[in-house]
Amino acid sequence: MTRLGWSLVSDEQKHHVQNIVDEVHEAVEDASEQIAKTGKAPIRWIAEWLGIILVALSAAFLIRAYVFQTFYIPSVSMVPTLQVGDRIIVSKLSTAFGDINRGDVIVFKHPPREQCGGDTGPNSDLVKRIIGMPGDELTSRNNKIFVNGKKLVEHWQHDPTLGSDIGYVKVPKGQYFMMGDNRPSSCDSRMWGTLPKSLIVGKVVLRIWPLSHFGHP
Repeated sequence: MTRLGWSLVSDEQKHHVQNIVDEVHEAVEDASEQIAKTGKAPIRWIAEWLGIILVALSAAFLIRAYVFQTFYIPSVSMVPTLQVGDRIIVSKLSTAFGDINRGDVIVFKHPPREQCGGDTGPNSDLVKRIIGMPGDELTSRNNKIFVNGKKLVEHWQHDPTLGSDIGYVKVPKGQYFMMGDNRPSSCDSRMWGTLPKSLIVGKVVLRIWPLSHFGHP
């Protein structure tokens, strides 16, 4: 089951943070020199910089809360599309104001009925692909998925072995049927039911790590 989070910090990330700290230190030293040259009062200078920092932090918070957010992939349920260790960017506006389509890879909040165990929990964000839209009737046989009586044509990479069957599902209004691309190793709507739109965080729009796989997943 794919669980997304911020708990793992790589050496590269630590090095990046240290570089930022060093740059801030240099900026403070440069600013101190400017104060000495211009004669500007230290209190006024501190107030100006606090204002800049507050604006920057507010902008970062608003972007993360309402526009984009990054996530880390720690498990195999979306292999081969997303690998363990991938970093992805999710667009929140694309689902809040745009279209949600079959085949979209979506990050969503932990469904209440998800009890698959592993490292997932009530505060986990999960990632799966939309297979069923509101009103769809889904079933499966011989490792094939059928939507409204027709075989689903899948243009994305996935494990051809279905694992657990879908049975028969009619997707309720305002909900979606989610599946991992690594079907035999994915705990998804086959186990915990359809996903309410209200739990959707956003659509995966970009993989930013590793750089060798940079781009839309």
